[in-house]
Amino acid sequence: MMIVRKLHEAGVTSEHAYAAALGSVGLSLASWVVSMKAEQAGVERADRWGIFVGEWAPTFFGLGLALAQYETRATAGEAGDHRSAWFGRGAGTAEAG
Repeated sequence: MMIVRKLHEAGVTSEHAYAAALGSVGLSLASWVVSMKAEQAGVERADRWGIFVGEWAPTFFGLGLALAQYETRATAGEAGDHRSAWFGRGAGTAEAG
């Protein structure tokens, strides 16, 4: 969560990460088309370029989800104690029965 907090403090929002993910999908398609037409290396090389750039999208989507969760907690006033979401949930409370 430290990386997410630092990104949030730097002004990166979940919308930025989602836009980067969608841009990555478009860039993947564009790099595949350009590689296919501009290079004589064939389909295999074009596929590699498209896959390489396309692998960024899930990372950006995951980062967007993490930032969205952090933003939700920040507006609820819980961002200061970020450890409770991972470690302290339900700790120290025993349910009867």
